[in-house]
Amino acid sequence: MEIHTHTGPRDELRGLFALAEDAPERLAAHLVRGRVLLAVDDGRVIGHVQLVEAPEGAELLTMAVAEDRQGEGIGRALAERAIAACRADGLGTLLVATAAASTGNLRFYQRLGFRMLRVERDAFTVADGYPAGLEIEGIPLRDRVWLSLEL
Repeated sequence: MEIHTHTGPRDELRGLFALAEDAPERLAAHLVRGRVLLAVDDGRVIGHVQLVEAPEGAELLTMAVAEDRQGEGIGRALAERAIAACRADGLGTLLVATAAASTGNLRFYQRLGFRMLRVERDAFTVADGYPAGLEIEGIPLRDRVWLSLEL
């Protein structure tokens, strides 16, 4: 597997981005932003991480791994490469937000050294483009948790 910066059209990544974003309007807006690193194995794109500027430094905006390749450490490799890129850029902080209902993501980011920063209540609403009734492993999708990593 290789990880490299994506320089081509972003539309070809829409399916992968859709694994990380449930709101179609937000997905379209995110698709064109920032720097995207791709994990490629045997010519197939199997994951991505997207970094955008933030007042504190950078934000890891989206990250996804192809469903048939999850659990192989690809997400960790992408996140570690993103962290290294931010450090190389001389940034001080990397932010990431995830659903409070996504306990797996919360564990994942904390294992990488991220610490909880704040909770944004009622972040996943119909008014923000999210379908009603979304759940993650039986937990209603409502609140967003922000985490930070001092670089």
